Amino acid sequence: MQLPSTLRIRNGSKTEPTFSAQEYARRHASLRALMAAQHIDAAVFTSYHNVNYYSDFLYCSFGRPYALVVTHDQVISISANIDGGQPWRRTVGTDNIVYTDWQRDNFFVAVRQALPRASRIGVEDDHLNRVNHAKLAACYPDAELLDISAGCMRLRLVKSAEEQALIRQGAQVANVGAAAALEALAEQVPEYGVAQHATQAMVREIARRFPHAELMDTWTLFQSGPNTDGAHNPVTSRRVGKGEILSLNCFPMISGYYTALERTVFLDHCPDEYLRLWQANVEVHEAGQRLVRPGVRCCDIAHELNEIFLRHGLLQYRTFGYGHSFGVLCHYYGREAGLEFREDIETVLEPGMVVSIEPMIMLPQGQPGAGGYREHDILIVTEDGAQNITGFPYGPEHNIIRTRG
Repeated sequence: MQLPSTLRIRNGSKTEPTFSAQEYARRHASLRALMAAQHIDAAVFTSYHNVNYYSDFLYCSFGRPYALVVTHDQVISISANIDGGQPWRRTVGTDNIVYTDWQRDNFFVAVRQALPRASRIGVEDDHLNRVNHAKLAACYPDAELLDISAGCMRLRLVKSAEEQALIRQGAQVANVGAAAALEALAEQVPEYGVAQHATQAMVREIARRFPHAELMDTWTLFQSGPNTDGAHNPVTSRRVGKGEILSLNCFPMISGYYTALERTVFLDHCPDEYLRLWQANVEVHEAGQRLVRPGVRCCDIAHELNEIFLRHGLLQYRTFGYGHSFGVLCHYYGREAGLEFREDIETVLEPGMVVSIEPMIMLPQGQPGAGGYREHDILIVTEDGAQNITGFPYGPEHNIIRTRG
């Protein structure tokens, strides 16, 4: 019995997309202009972020490859049979091809169906692994594979009005999560208890605001004591104590778009040395917000903020750059690395860019004030400055949470 290598699955009907048809047309037109400038016949995207950005389909890999093939007149997603008709329902484009598991490498059979021939193909060298790069090259022995990942990243750096509107809503959802976390905070409550309460509140809020969206990947990190030393340390069963450093990190996910809110918190009281360090980090946080404006280089902001930490004798405790870009981004995909506030990034800020200001210092265990201090707000660069869209209070005046009862 000969079973098929590919299928078309049209279960249900197309869902309401995250953005308008005009927004996706704008993205496709910008991409095709980039392709035309490099004489590229088609782009074969394999990353979460570019597949989502150009099609509104956010895949779940589970060890299987996915792709989006964009030619000068078509947008075709390639998905695995395990997902049924969901990729077709979600793809903004002309078609979806499903590959089966009946034969090895049917993924590449599907790619060939979407793109029968090409002489120059754009790929993502920062995502396509060496094995699949070789297999794709074997599918097109007379074609040249060219890296377009950096060019596509630059196209994503400036957010459209529709993207900005969605990110604003994400920031508001993060505020809801932070309020829920502080509501759940009490002595001897485990980290995961606070985090779960915040995440549930954010998921409910996303469902209310975006009834047609898939609800996936929203998460909260709530860290206490020594667990605050890393920005992305997972939650544990450790229980919260009075007077110890806490770190709250709310991450709503809406249709592949990540937003964030991060705050240093203390329960009941903040010891003097912790207070001094916290206030220094807040000073840098506020200075960073004032520095964000069009025409400024990312590296210059980093150097200026370094000077503040240096005056406090804390520069050696800085753990990463001072902020990054937002957009199609999550804890396991996406990175607009050309827009980060670090000494090696010379990108000039432009209106429509969306960035965070998030200074962090970490003092190791055994030193006075040991732990990680971090504040995080989202700013949209405007024509003459920047607008902070986070809106949740920060600093000792607001986030020393008094015990109830």
